[in-house]
Amino acid sequence: MAEHDLTAKLAKSMDRHLVFPLLEWLSAKELYPEDQIQQGKLDLLNKTNMLDYAMEIYTQLNNRDPPQELKERRTEVVQNLRKLQAQADSIVQFLSDESLVKQLKQEKAQNLPWLQREHNIGSEQIDALYQYAKFQFDCGNYSEAAEFLYHYRTLSTNSERNLSALWGKLAAEILLQDWETAMDSLTKLKSVIDDNNFAPLLVQLQQRTWLMHWSLFVFFNHENGRNAIIDLFFQERFLNAIQTNAQHLVRYLAVAAVVNKRRRNVMKDLMRLIEQESYQVSDPVTDFLQCLFTNYDFDGAQQKLQECEQVIDNDYFLTSCKEEFVENARMFIFETYCRIHNCIELKMLAAKLGMDEQSAEKWIVNLIRNARLNAKIDSQAGTVVMNMSFPTPTEQITEKAKDLSMRTFMLANAVVGAPRA
Repeated sequence: MAEHDLTAKLAKSMDRHLVFPLLEWLSAKELYPEDQIQQGKLDLLNKTNMLDYAMEIYTQLNNRDPPQELKERRTEVVQNLRKLQAQADSIVQFLSDESLVKQLKQEKAQNLPWLQREHNIGSEQIDALYQYAKFQFDCGNYSEAAEFLYHYRTLSTNSERNLSALWGKLAAEILLQDWETAMDSLTKLKSVIDDNNFAPLLVQLQQRTWLMHWSLFVFFNHENGRNAIIDLFFQERFLNAIQTNAQHLVRYLAVAAVVNKRRRNVMKDLMRLIEQESYQVSDPVTDFLQCLFTNYDFDGAQQKLQECEQVIDNDYFLTSCKEEFVENARMFIFETYCRIHNCIELKMLAAKLGMDEQSAEKWIVNLIRNARLNAKIDSQAGTVVMNMSFPTPTEQITEKAKDLSMRTFMLANAVVGAPRA
């Protein structure tokens, strides 16, 4: 299923360090020849300071010692690291003393004169801390990089560097798999991007595209991530970024919507998005939803669901959602089929669900037991008889009010966040 692999598209909007986990995953899944993946790693490493790793892969790939160029670059990196370490030493020593750090005030402008007067730390040392943290990140020392970038942001008044430091901090937290802190950084980064209304529109579009790609690491690992991805991706500005720059992200939004039973209210908006982008997006996940909800092609939906299982199993971000997706997708097939038919042959229903007859019967029995289905099974006739129920006017009004409330909230956010004339 390499034809549906999105790694190449995703990598274009990610820091090169974030691509390494994706390549490791592809290697484990054996979707591509191993030498191609190793060459991909080497190409990435050549643009970082992780030269020991680069030389190791070069040796494995070519069965010979690495070229002199790599060895010389490694020597140069070590020298630069020592130089930056010396330049940042005074501020690093200061930050290692918790009693001194506690004396810093929340207002940055008040800290700078105090640091200069009491500890001989000025803007040069603060800039050196940024360069040292960036260099550590490029060397693969993500823990130190995250810590130093955090401190840099508490001291620096340079808004452009602060934004760059926040991107670096988020990347380091992702690579450290510190999902709670990464979610906090992601939220801050979104606020900074949304508040920067004076940036060129193309820059805003690019930053939102990057943010959505990086957010996949967080959203599919954080406990509230599946709600958060729906909230973020359906915001007007981010939705525009998807439609303009990143249609392939519809797969991840679609999976999040299917596995999230509490957010079924977004399915109409999701289907509208899929329909609008159908001429550019060809993906088993979106094709499955189109077969089911637009074309009512149950045979096609069942076939696409089998493809979805393979695609999700091979997707770095979605693999943990596989069982939930298949379960909820079958539930969608079942519910949609039952809206059309009052009495259904068990044998036919099993075929639509991609299950054998006995497994399908057990599955439906469990639904009835858990009060998720108002139906009964006629074992002698081999049928499922639906007890049709329709929402009361009160329930319909309540559902409409919930939907209207959400739309009003999103519209209000869009108006408040819009640039003022």
